[in-house]
Amino acid sequence: MHIDLNSDLGESYGAWRMGDDAAMLDVVSSANVACGFHAGDPAGILATVRAAAERGVVVGAHVAYPDLAGFGRRDMDIASADLRAAVIYQIGALQGIAAAAGTRVRYVKPHGALYNFIAHDERQAQDVIAAVRAVDPSLVLVVLAGSPLTDWARAAGLATVAEAFADRGYQPDGSLVPRSQPGAVLHDPDAVAERMLQLVRTRTVQAADGSAVRIQADSICVHGDSPGAVAMAQRLRERLQAADISIRAFAGSAAESAKA
Repeated sequence: MHIDLNSDLGESYGAWRMGDDAAMLDVVSSANVACGFHAGDPAGILATVRAAAERGVVVGAHVAYPDLAGFGRRDMDIASADLRAAVIYQIGALQGIAAAAGTRVRYVKPHGALYNFIAHDERQAQDVIAAVRAVDPSLVLVVLAGSPLTDWARAAGLATVAEAFADRGYQPDGSLVPRSQPGAVLHDPDAVAERMLQLVRTRTVQAADGSAVRIQADSICVHGDSPGAVAMAQRLRERLQAADISIRAFAGSAAESAKA
């Protein structure tokens, strides 16, 4: 058995530091790198992508609403033309940085409010799908496991990877507990590790009401901005490997990416 571990990285901005990218890159197999719209500055993004390439970690574009002030976590009723252009712009920017770092962008993962909104809103979902296809239809789109976005993207010809969240609570319908509610973010590394081991083995996770939710996922995210994120990711990796579950990027190695 195997699973991908990913984390949201490259989110520091100027003198404001977010997470420990170097330490997290020693743990994960895929890096969702900010593209400057919700977080990240050019120098920091480049440093993160270079560090990912050095470690053989696959790079993905973490595209977002244009919302630096809100860290990309505010819903936006954005026009289709603007959303498509914003996603194209962000992927293109990271592609240039990746080329300079000796690697390439292999997938796209929407961030924050955009991620949650397009999981169920077809209009904005189709805008993001169209933007990804316009840049490179071979890019993989990371989607919330069990969401309608999976079928919309596949119908348009995009490959998808379903994602689960190690440090987020789930509702009975498989959606994430809103960050404004209790139980939205989980902090106990041991509990999170056991929870994700159950996910990989049984394809189920316990919801906030105690019920079992079926989650078919090939990638697990540990948010880089959560308190104790590195320790949590390390414990998760250790627990999975102790159970003979290997950690493997879904989009191939960075070395393969550089040669492609």
